[in-house]
Amino acid sequence: MATVPGIALLLIAAYLLGGVPFGLLVARRRGVDLRAAGSGNTGATNVFRSVGRKWGVLTFLLDALKGFLPAFLFPLWTAQSGAWGIIFGAAAVLGHNFSPFLGLRGGKGVATSAGVLLGAAPAAMLLGLLAWTALFFGSGFVSLASIGAALTVALAGWFLYAGSGPALPVLLTLLAALAVWRHRSNIARLRSGTEHRFHPWRSLRNRTAGPEDSGGRS
Repeated sequence: MATVPGIALLLIAAYLLGGVPFGLLVARRRGVDLRAAGSGNTGATNVFRSVGRKWGVLTFLLDALKGFLPAFLFPLWTAQSGAWGIIFGAAAVLGHNFSPFLGLRGGKGVATSAGVLLGAAPAAMLLGLLAWTALFFGSGFVSLASIGAALTVALAGWFLYAGSGPALPVLLTLLAALAVWRHRSNIARLRSGTEHRFHPWRSLRNRTAGPEDSGGRS
C-alpha cells in the first residue's frame, strides 16, 4: 500500500482521527460544555480542571491513542520506516489542534504528541515525560511542563536519532515547535503571573477530593 494515493489516504485518515474531540465528548457526557468552561480548550487539562481528575486522565489516554495508532500502525501497513511514523502522527496532531469537526479549533496537542512519540520515538518520549513530571511537580504549571517536555524532545531527537539521518530529528523539532507555538497564550500568562496553577502535592494528599476540588484553583 506504499503508493502515493495510499499514503495520502492514510494522512487524511490520521488527520480525521486526530480531529475527534474526545475531550468535548467526555465532558458532554458529564453535562459540561467544555468550550464554555475553564480555559475553553478541548484538551485533557481543561477536562481535568472542569470535569474531574478521572475524566481528564481518560481524555489524555484517548487523545494519546489518536497519535499512537497512526504513528505505530500506518508505517507497518505501508512498509515505510524511519520518520514516517512521525509524519503520520503529525497529521493526527494537526487534526487535534485544528479539528475539522470544530471549525479548525482544538487543543494544544500535548497528549496526542505523546502518543506519536510512544509509537515512533519512545526513547524521546521517555525523556520528555521525565522533563514534564519534574517541571509539573516542581512548578504546578501544566503549560510550563508541556513546553519544557517539548523542548526536551526536540533536543533528545538530535542526540538519539541523528545517526540515522536528519529527517527524524528535524521532524521532532518541528513537532516540538508546534507544541510551543500552541502554548503562546500560556507563555504570555506565565510572564504576567496569571497562568492557572495546579497543586499536585496537595492533590496527591487528598485523593478523595471531588471534581470541584481536583483542579487546585488558585
